[in-house]
Amino acid sequence: MEEQFILRVPPDLAERIDQLLSENASSSEDASLDISFSEDGRNGTFTIGNDNFPTSLLDLPCVVESYKTYDDNVLIKTADIGQQIIMVRDGSDPAPDGVEYKHGLTPPMRDARRQRFRREPDLNPELVRRVEKDLLNIMAGGTAENVDAEVVGSKKTPAKPANKPEDVPEVAATNTGEPDRSESDDSDDSI
Repeated sequence: MEEQFILRVPPDLAERIDQLLSENASSSEDASLDISFSEDGRNGTFTIGNDNFPTSLLDLPCVVESYKTYDDNVLIKTADIGQQIIMVRDGSDPAPDGVEYKHGLTPPMRDARRQRFRREPDLNPELVRRVEKDLLNIMAGGTAENVDAEVVGSKKTPAKPANKPEDVPEVAATNTGEPDRSESDDSDDSI
């Protein structure tokens, strides 16, 4: 497997890097590329020629893999890139907040952490402890405490049904099972 990383650069800088990689390096004024990181390992400097750009190492919300193809039909996995991206910014762009990049690499993964991943529910810790205690009591053969339960089969008098209007005739339920099916309701599997 190859070693790969994701380097995201501004569009004007991408053109310079593309020209540097496609031309003879000795004829270009941007003859050198370099990335150096500071002691924290998250911030650094990207150098192309004599220009320096601020750089940040950010964590992506998901794992990224890379593939290549030789015949446009079969994809061959070339590397597990991981969950980090090197983000090169213009000097005027602000530094990102935190170490996590909340977007993925493609437009469908925009704001992926909020849209695609389950949030932890807000639970009251005291309620969780009470329910756990009650479950352990029930499993041990005891009963649950602090439970409001109805007793099934109690001898309560049933509520009186509401008076029906006199002019509405009662319809007897003749078919309590599934409704009759005609041949047109059956699905046609010949398609």
